[in-house]
Amino acid sequence: MRPLQISPETAVKLSEKLGVPLENLMHMPQHILLQKIAELGKEQSEEDQADKKDGQ
Repeated sequence: MRPLQISPETAVKLSEKLGVPLENLMHMPQHILLQKIAELGKEQSEEDQADKKDGQ
């Protein structure tokens, strides 16, 4: 399996957000990484919606 083809800056940011060691992130299967990114996006959108409701 090839390491992911992402920039070093992106890898570091994803590693921090996902709470996964950088080495594990770089060898993570692409479909699993995409699933985790989708979960992060869903959580972020839920937080944004909650913030909008609180602001009204």
